[in-house]
Amino acid sequence: MFKRVLIANRGEIAVRIIRACREMGIESVAVFSDVDRKALHVRKADYAFHIGRPAASESYLNIEKILDVARRSQAEAIHPGYGFLSENAGFARACAEAGFKFIGPSPESMEMMGSKTRARQHMKRAGVPFVPGSERGLELDAAERMAEQIGYPVMLKAAAGGGGKGMRMVASPAELHSAYEAARSEAQRSFGDNEVYIEKFIVNPRHVEMQIFGDEHGNVVYLGERECSVQRRHQKVLEESPSPIVDEEMRRRMGEIAVRVGKAANYHNAGTVEFLLDQQRNFYFLEMNTRLQVEHPVTEFVTGLDLVHLQMHVAAGEKLPFTQEDIKLRGHAIECRIYAEDPDNNYFPSPGLITRLISPSGPGIRRDSGMYEGWSVPIEYDPLLAKLVGYGENREQAINRLLRALYEYFVGGIKTNTSLFRRILKDPDFRAGNIDTGFLDRLLTKPSNETDARRPIVAAIGAAIFATAEPKATLAGGPSSAVPTNGNGTGPAPISNWRRTARAEILRER
Repeated sequence: MFKRVLIANRGEIAVRIIRACREMGIESVAVFSDVDRKALHVRKADYAFHIGRPAASESYLNIEKILDVARRSQAEAIHPGYGFLSENAGFARACAEAGFKFIGPSPESMEMMGSKTRARQHMKRAGVPFVPGSERGLELDAAERMAEQIGYPVMLKAAAGGGGKGMRMVASPAELHSAYEAARSEAQRSFGDNEVYIEKFIVNPRHVEMQIFGDEHGNVVYLGERECSVQRRHQKVLEESPSPIVDEEMRRRMGEIAVRVGKAANYHNAGTVEFLLDQQRNFYFLEMNTRLQVEHPVTEFVTGLDLVHLQMHVAAGEKLPFTQEDIKLRGHAIECRIYAEDPDNNYFPSPGLITRLISPSGPGIRRDSGMYEGWSVPIEYDPLLAKLVGYGENREQAINRLLRALYEYFVGGIKTNTSLFRRILKDPDFRAGNIDTGFLDRLLTKPSNETDARRPIVAAIGAAIFATAEPKATLAGGPSSAVPTNGNGTGPAPISNWRRTARAEILRER
C-alpha cells in the first residue's frame, strides 16, 4: 500500500480522500491556490503545498505544478478526486511517466470513453444499446439530415462535454441552426473542442447510472444504481440509491450491460455508466464517467463499501476482495448537494464569510463538507460546499431523516440552497417516486410556501437565543435585582450545563 498520496483537488472531495488516507495509515499531501490557503483540506492534510494563483489554470489545472509538488513531497500516488484533472488522460499519462501511480483508470480507457462520440462507436461494437443518433460530430447540413431521419425533438451535445455544457434541445427544424451554433460555441469555450453530435431527445426520461468497479486483473463488478433525475440545467442536485423505478431484474440487466461497457474499455478502478430510461422503462447507454462521482456516498451507504479505500487497494495492484454475488443492497440513501447560492436570486453564487455554522447529525445522517465557521467561500470555483446524505431502512425513512437534518442545518453569512431540498423532499410526486429529468423545472414553477413554513422555525430560533442569553445587567455586573437567585435570596442561582452549553453555541464570541 502507498505510504503517501497527493490529492490533486480541493473542497469536500479533498477532505473525503484525506480522511480515507488517515484511516488507512497513508500520509496525505494537499495542494492549494492563493484563495484556498485557509481551506479545510489544507488544515486536514499531513502536508500542504501552495501551487499558484486563484485561477484554476494556474493552480488545480496546472499539471507541471502538481507533479512538481508530488516530487518534492515524495508522494507515491496521486488521487484526482472529481472535476479538474480527474478525467484528463494527458494528466494520467503524465503521472505514469513521472513515476506516480494515478488512482483511477488508464489513459487509454479515459481516451476511449472521454469523447461521447468515440464512446458510442465502441459501445455499438460491444452491442450496448444507446439512444438513436450520430456516432460522430456533424456539420450543420449533416445534423439537419440526421434530425429529419430520427425525428424531432432532438438533442445537440458536445462530444467532449459534461455538466450540461454544450447541450441544446431542438424542437423543430426552425430552431436547429441557432441551437447548433450556440452548442458549438459553448463547447469550444468549455472544453476547447467544438465537436457536436446529435441524438434523439427522449421525452421525460429518467437518468439512472450504474456504479462499476474494476481491478487490474480483469475483474469488473457493478455496485447498484443511483437515481439522478432531479436536475437543474442538466446538472444533478439530488441523487439516491436504489432507484425507485428499478427492480431486481432490471438492476441485473442494467448492471450486466454496465460491466460489458467496463470490459470493452478495459476499465479498472471506479467508474460510472450512465443510462437514460424512457417511459416504457427501456434503458439506453448515455456516457461513462471515468472517475469517482460526487454522489458516491449513497452507494457506500447501501453497499457498506468504502469506495475510496477500494480505489487505493485497486491502484496498489490488489484484486477486488469480492465477487458480484457478494454485493447486496441494503436500505435507501439520498444525497443533497449543498451549494453557496441564493434560491431567491435565481440561484446566483453567494460567496463570502461563513459567520455561523450549525451542522446536522443524528441517526442515518452523513455530511461530507469542505467548510467551517470563519472560512470565506471563494468565488473562483464551483460553489459546492457540502453533501448531506440521509440513510434509512427504506426510502420513506431516508426522506424523513434527511428532511429533519435540513431543518437542523444553518449556514450564516452566505446563502445556501437548503430551502430547495426541503421543497423537493416534501413534494408528493417526489415522495411517490414520480420523477424524471423535468421534475425540478416543473416544481420550481409552482408557488412555494417555504417562506411561510420557516416563520415558526425562525421564531423558535429567536426564542432559543433569548432564553439562553444572560440579561445584560448580569453580564455587566449590574444590580442584584437583575440577577436570578437560588431561590432563597442569598445569591445567584447556578447556571445549568444545558444553558451554559446552549449559550456558548449560540452566542460564542469570535
